Amino acid sequence: MSTVHASHPDIVKRLKRASGHLNKVITMIEEGTPCLDVAQQLHAVANAVANAKTVYVQDHIELCIDGSHGDLKEVVGELKEISKYL
Repeated sequence: MSTVHASHPDIVKRLKRASGHLNKVITMIEEGTPCLDVAQQLHAVANAVANAKTVYVQDHIELCIDGSHGDLKEVVGELKEISKYL
């Protein structure tokens, strides 16, 4: 079952922005941009993706797991499973 949360449009926006930056990094490499500049941009892209992931996983924990009415053992199992991605 697929669920769209209020935070998903913001996460998609973040990822699209990161994708644009990543495409720019590819162009920078192809054009021979200095390594320090490329590394700085790669760092920014990695942070943007990591931040989007954190928001996504935390949103899932808050809305799907905290609000779950399922079996406690299942909820704990899902929490353990998704926490690997933090």
